[in-house]
Amino acid sequence: MAANESIIGRTTRVRGRVTGAVDLLVLGFVDGEIVVSGDVTVDAHGLVGASVQGRRLVVRGAVKGDLVGEEAVVLEDGARVVGDVRAPRVAIAAGALVRGYVETGEGNGAPARASRSEAAARPAAQARVAPPPPKPAAKPVPAVHVAGGGGSSANNSGHGRAAAAARRPPPPVVPALKKAKGQIAKKKER
Repeated sequence: MAANESIIGRTTRVRGRVTGAVDLLVLGFVDGEIVVSGDVTVDAHGLVGASVQGRRLVVRGAVKGDLVGEEAVVLEDGARVVGDVRAPRVAIAAGALVRGYVETGEGNGAPARASRSEAAARPAAQARVAPPPPKPAAKPVPAVHVAGGGGSSANNSGHGRAAAAARRPPPPVVPALKKAKGQIAKKKER
């Protein structure tokens, strides 16, 4: 961080909007929006209860709000974010949690695209897409029993059943619950 740095200490609670032309280090709790022109770092013990906007954002703690970085957003191990993340570059480390949309691209919200000059510089051969190779003749697929199959006529053919099995998720695994002694006795009486 630069010499012009503000620190919100570990035992400090800020309620309201934080703005400025500084780098900010959040060690404590901020219940309000943060909008700075510098870097923002939310420490592992730091908590922010609203959106954060800055040049480069590094999160090790928790943020409940959107993260908007002009250059980059870095979510390190232990970061917990409930909100959308937008920046030209976004890095999410293993062990970080994000609940929301992650959007990368140019700062104006549009995804990064090649400019016309870059597209013109590419050779024409690379721009063309070759047609797909012809498909080999389909071989009959042996019938496969699908658990929980609907039994429709489309699924009764071997090929249709294999295709349906490929699209269908596996059945959920439910742990067996132990029955209470009273339930076993009632079942025996029936």
